[in-house]
Amino acid sequence: MPAESLGESLFCSRSAKVPVVPASLLAKYDVPGPRYTSYPAVPDWRGAFDAKAWAGHLGVLGNTDAPLALYVHLPFCASRCLYCGCNATVTTRSEIVERYLSRLQRELGMLAEAMGGRPRVVEMHWGGGTPNFLEDGQLVALTDMLHHTFDIDARTECSVEADPRLVNRNQLRTLRSLGFSRISYGVQDLDPVVQVAIGRVQPETLVRDAVSLAREEGFASLNLDLIYGLPHQTPERFMQTIEGALALDPDRVACFGYAHVPWMRAHQKRIDESALPLAGERFALFREAVDRFVGAGYRWIGIDHFARPEDPLALAADAGRLHRNFMGYTTRSGEHLLGVGTSSISEVDGWFVQNAAELGAWQRDIDAGHLPVARGHVMTEDDKARGAAISHLMCNAELPFDMFVGDVDALVDIYEQFARDGLVEFRTDKLCVTSLGRFFLRNLAFPLDAYRGATDGVKRFSRAV
Repeated sequence: MPAESLGESLFCSRSAKVPVVPASLLAKYDVPGPRYTSYPAVPDWRGAFDAKAWAGHLGVLGNTDAPLALYVHLPFCASRCLYCGCNATVTTRSEIVERYLSRLQRELGMLAEAMGGRPRVVEMHWGGGTPNFLEDGQLVALTDMLHHTFDIDARTECSVEADPRLVNRNQLRTLRSLGFSRISYGVQDLDPVVQVAIGRVQPETLVRDAVSLAREEGFASLNLDLIYGLPHQTPERFMQTIEGALALDPDRVACFGYAHVPWMRAHQKRIDESALPLAGERFALFREAVDRFVGAGYRWIGIDHFARPEDPLALAADAGRLHRNFMGYTTRSGEHLLGVGTSSISEVDGWFVQNAAELGAWQRDIDAGHLPVARGHVMTEDDKARGAAISHLMCNAELPFDMFVGDVDALVDIYEQFARDGLVEFRTDKLCVTSLGRFFLRNLAFPLDAYRGATDGVKRFSRAV
């Protein structure tokens, strides 16, 4: 079949037809690989440094007016969802959260001392875990801490992840009063059978009520997270979930593929692997999601996001202003990203850092009086060039030839193979990803990744398709 370029396709229109993907291509490209929220990907970071060096490097944030994106990790959940791949701590005790916030305040104090100033935050996101597990007073206290350390004002875009099962009107009202205008509900799947299988039972009526409350309390943007590839999902069941999600009229939808990594997340061993969709069945779920969301008027953004045409994310994609970092696709990228709390990741002036992921290790580092650095990476000039090319490809579905890095002749040969499969087209000055190639965007980034090699394996990354 002839492949349309992304720019000339009808993918943005309601009448667009999603291409059929041959089984042979699925088999060929269903390999593990990074999602490229950073380059190098976290498992490929080399040359770790200590907390003292990181503290010294942070001075750049206090000596620049460059905007900052801020991520706050709140790891607590009331119960364990079996599909979860996040760094989460299950508890029902409020005092554990209080101790976490107390240490978080000490981490912020160390960051403030290292930065030597209050950098301006253009974008702040709270993730987890379950951020709305916190009580209203704890939400207020945390916000006060952050305002004391950073320049956060009405121009800052504030977003928060939330569990619909824990939402109430007072909580939403508190979040709005604290400046949050965007909320993202973890829905995952609306089918009762699937919900039982993944340990997250939340009736559709409950989700609908949570959405209505957010609208009533004035949230400007409401996002839903869905997951495909879960146990007992079938095309019929998942289509009902998609139709239910569309009925809620979200501004954005993220439709992630389930990463089954029981060797990394022991609780996933409780999922019945025989109930998981096979590779072809799993892909069919996502293809149907693309077909239905695009058919309903949403724009397909990047690899797994959908947004209404008037949404800032879609407008940024149209204008070539889309960005990708550890918080996902974003419209307002700070020049630097700073993460606080367990497992959070920072990217500051060419340095990557990840905090200790395990709560106990993070606490011990804070109590010892130093920043909880677990690992890091200082980007080389080659890293920066390759990272820029990969980010451009992941955000814009194109790759200008002047962004090719490394052995150009070898890259041309590789991308000619992709062209023969109908995934890309060669233009005068760039490669354009076709509508078929959109499904393999991660694979198209692999040739730019200098860290892919003999050590790559299924236990390092999720599958690309």
